[in-house]
Amino acid sequence: MIALSSLPRNIAWTACFFLSLTLYSSALDPSQKLARVKDIASIEGIRDNQLVGYGIVVGLQGTGDSQQTTFPIQTLASTLLRMGVSVPAGSIRVQNLAAVFVSATLPPFSRSGTKLDITVSSAGDARSLEGGLLLMTPLYGADGKIYAQAQGPLIVGGYAISVNGNVKQMNHPNTARVPYGAIVERAVPLDIEGKGQFSLLLNDADFRSAEAVADAINKKLNRAAAHPLDSRRVVLNVSPGEEVPAFLADVESIEVPIYPRAKVIVNERTGTVVIGGRVVLQPVSILHGGLAVNIVSEFQVSQPGPFSNGTTKVVQQTNVDALDKPVNRIELKQGATVDDLVRSLQEIGASARDVISILQAMKSAGALEAEIEVL
Repeated sequence: MIALSSLPRNIAWTACFFLSLTLYSSALDPSQKLARVKDIASIEGIRDNQLVGYGIVVGLQGTGDSQQTTFPIQTLASTLLRMGVSVPAGSIRVQNLAAVFVSATLPPFSRSGTKLDITVSSAGDARSLEGGLLLMTPLYGADGKIYAQAQGPLIVGGYAISVNGNVKQMNHPNTARVPYGAIVERAVPLDIEGKGQFSLLLNDADFRSAEAVADAINKKLNRAAAHPLDSRRVVLNVSPGEEVPAFLADVESIEVPIYPRAKVIVNERTGTVVIGGRVVLQPVSILHGGLAVNIVSEFQVSQPGPFSNGTTKVVQQTNVDALDKPVNRIELKQGATVDDLVRSLQEIGASARDVISILQAMKSAGALEAEIEVL
């Protein structure tokens, strides 16, 4: 066995890609897959809410926003004015503060006093938020109301050091976290007590899955408690006098069969390809080759002879080299699997980006029965 560390970087990356993809395809279980309702669906109305706010971080070691960024200074002047200190914004010269945006997620059923984790990101040209303290910042919901207040010392998972123009940086020091850095001040009204009907929303719209979910719920509860409305919604009916939390807990714990769509996920930016196990391949013949053209330009100085009337000129010399690679052929017969395709592509030495082009061509030719999703 050859160690991947001993291979060139591009070859090792391609080997890791094909190895992981082959293991994934060979480990698939042909039997029916089961999943809990809570993993493939959600209750309509029981959802998270996004919060955002604007504030300032103080206590930085000269790594804050520069004087060219004016809004942090204006924010500091307004903050001092609310505390009874009147200072003109034009006279403030500091580099130990930074303007930031603060984001948080408000979970359902959160009450006043619930603590939330927050993410703090620089809005100006600060080099690092390391060692900073976020001053009290109101967090607003989509309706413009304040739902939480955030404050606390920042935890930065990186650093940036600059000395005499030399910069050493690790990770992203302009984004930080504050665990339990926000306290909920206003709860989102959400009352499920006494409700007789709920809607179950599937994560992936599919009529067969919706019908299977309704059948599994009815069979488990021994009554007609669910029926599908469309490919995504399943209506749940609560019996009179039944405890709603217990009913929803029973529904979410039921295991139901799932019918995922055949998909091929392609990320052209990173060269990542993920092929689902339900992808069906039709008989096809693939010819794959390439033409590499290399153009090199060199500039040479033409020097005239001594005592001549010539002038010195710069002359450009261009060399063009072309390399036509031989065509590689892949033939997939009836009943070919994803594992056969991956093994064939590996044998011809195709890279991840070659695989993307081949899969798109197979889809256009009707030899790939799957949906290609480009990220």
